[in-house]
Amino acid sequence: MTVTVTAPAWRLRPATPADVGPVAELRAVVLRADLTRLGRYDAGRVRQRLRDGFVAGHTWVIEVGGEFAGCVALRPEADGDARCLEHFYLDPWLQGGGIGTAVLRELLARCDRDAVRVRLNVLSGSPARRLYERHGFTLESEDAVDVFLVREPGPPPVHPDASRRSSMQKTLS
Repeated sequence: MTVTVTAPAWRLRPATPADVGPVAELRAVVLRADLTRLGRYDAGRVRQRLRDGFVAGHTWVIEVGGEFAGCVALRPEADGDARCLEHFYLDPWLQGGGIGTAVLRELLARCDRDAVRVRLNVLSGSPARRLYERHGFTLESEDAVDVFLVREPGPPPVHPDASRRSSMQKTLS
């Protein structure tokens, strides 16, 4: 017997400045274990760093069942040929259920269509690194705290019916 597990229904909505508080709180929860392990957890600092770097125009809120469940930002880098994936946090109760993978897949498809590379950093030893590596990210550099990963753009995603449409168009021509 095969059991198929699907991620709960989710959606992305543009963030607003009012989202900074819930996002900062979620960041403190999500990063606490890794930052504590690295000897770097400071409750005030972890929230303030998010507040200092939050740009609603580059951020989306992840909602599940109409409720706040996480966030992700995709900020253009200064050189314009890359995006920085940051502030990707998902409520711990929803982690491991496929939502993060689905959100990441959607964002990377957008970047592939635009032919831009994506950079990000994760904390050293974070299990999130495996998620990113499964999606084509490779090591760019690392230090004692941060691991910097990069992903080159892939071919634009193909619609599942594209090859069938293409052969049908040839037949109709």
